[in-house]
Amino acid sequence: MRIQLPAEKKLVYQEVIAMRWGDMDAMGHLNNTSYFRYLETVRINWFTQLACPPDPSGEGPVIVNAFCNFLIQLEYPCDVLVKMYVSDPQRSSFESWATLERVDQPGVVHAEGGATTVWVNFPLKKSAPLPDWMRAHLV
Repeated sequence: MRIQLPAEKKLVYQEVIAMRWGDMDAMGHLNNTSYFRYLETVRINWFTQLACPPDPSGEGPVIVNAFCNFLIQLEYPCDVLVKMYVSDPQRSSFESWATLERVDQPGVVHAEGGATTVWVNFPLKKSAPLPDWMRAHLV
């Protein structure tokens, strides 16, 4: 089942990840957990690019759910282009979406996923309003 990306999504980051031999499973294709690691890698690298690492003594992003739809299996060897989009900024949260495609097959989506991210005050262990600088990257 294909996800429906919101009409008001914004491409914020993309990265090529080289599939490693060890990322495969016994069936010879990318292991299901590896898809989530690729999505996590891109999300964390985007946060890092924004100078937004989690600060245990302050505030930062936390995902509260994650999903992935596997459409066409990815097989070794290949380079995977992961495109990350954001949408629906709220008081303390936003949605992120991603597509995964082979670099040598541009436009052919092999998997798609996403996550809901909540801005959190870590010492208080509760959500906090998105900072204005972060919100500016979401709209």
